[in-house]
Amino acid sequence: MSQLVSIFLKGLAMGAANVIPGVSGGTIALITGIYERLINAIKSFDLTAMKLLLKRQWGPFWAAIDGSFLTALFGGIAVSIVSLAKLLEHLLEEQEMLTMAFFFGLILLSVLFVGKTVRQWGMTPIIMFAIGTAIAVGIALLAPASEDNSFFYVFLCGIVAMCSMILPGLSGSFVLIIMGNYALILAAIGSANLSILVPLALGCAFGMIAFSHVLSWIFKKFHDQTIALMTGFIAGSLVIIWPWKNTLTEQILRDGKDPKEVVTGYEWFMPSLAETNTWYAVLLVIAGGVTIFLMEKFAGNETPSHD
Repeated sequence: MSQLVSIFLKGLAMGAANVIPGVSGGTIALITGIYERLINAIKSFDLTAMKLLLKRQWGPFWAAIDGSFLTALFGGIAVSIVSLAKLLEHLLEEQEMLTMAFFFGLILLSVLFVGKTVRQWGMTPIIMFAIGTAIAVGIALLAPASEDNSFFYVFLCGIVAMCSMILPGLSGSFVLIIMGNYALILAAIGSANLSILVPLALGCAFGMIAFSHVLSWIFKKFHDQTIALMTGFIAGSLVIIWPWKNTLTEQILRDGKDPKEVVTGYEWFMPSLAETNTWYAVLLVIAGGVTIFLMEKFAGNETPSHD
C-alpha cells in the first residue's frame, strides 16, 4: 500500500509538470525511478493482454498490464490536473519568473541525477547527450508552422505530441505549438469537433503504444546511450524554462469562449543583480534543486521496472 501511495504522489508530480512549458511528465518519471516501469506497463497492452481481457480473465489481465501501478500513477496525474495544475497555472500567470525559477533549479539538478544513471560515460553517450541537447534547443528555437487540419497531419500531431509527452525534457503542448496546430486542437476540444479530435485521439493511442515498444527495446539494447540522449533532452529544455525571458504570444479565438493567448516564442535576457526579484528567483532556483534532491533521495529503487 505504501508503494502505491508513493506512485500516486509521483503521478501528482507528473501531472503538475505538464502545466509548465518545457517540462515533461516523462522527466519526473525518469527522475523518480519509474520511467522504465511506465514504458513496460504501456507496452503490455498487446494481443496477449487483449486475449485475457476478452476471455474475462481479470486477474491475469490486471497482472499483465501492471494494473495497480498504472491506476495509482494515472490517478495521481488526474488529481493533479484538476487541482495542483490549477494552482500552477495561477502562479504562472501572476509570478511567471519566480515560478519558472523554481522549476529551472529542479530541472537543472535533475540533469545530474539522471545523468548519473548512465553506467559508463564514454564517447558514444557523450555524443548522444550532445545530440539530445541540440534537438531540444532546436525545437525551442523553431518558428511555429502554419495550421493544418488535414486528417493525416492531425493524426501525426497526435503521434508526435504523445511521443513528446513520454520523452523526458520535451513538452507535448510546446511541440504542438511548433507544429502549428495547438490553437486548432484547443478550439476542437472546446467545441467537441470530432473531425479533429478523432484523428488526434487515434494518433495519441498509436503513438503511445508503438513508441513504448520502441523505447522498451532501445532501453534494453542501448541503456547508456538512451539515458544520455534523454539527459540531453532535459538539459536542452532549460532554454525554455530559463526564468529571465519575455514570452511572445498571440491570441486565438474560440467559439463561445474568451480568446486564449498561445506562446509562439521567447526573447531571453540576463537578470539584473540590482533587482530584488532576481535574488528571490535565485533562492527559488536553489529551492528547486533541493526539492529534486529530496525527491531523488526518497525515490530510491522502490518501484522496480516491470516486465
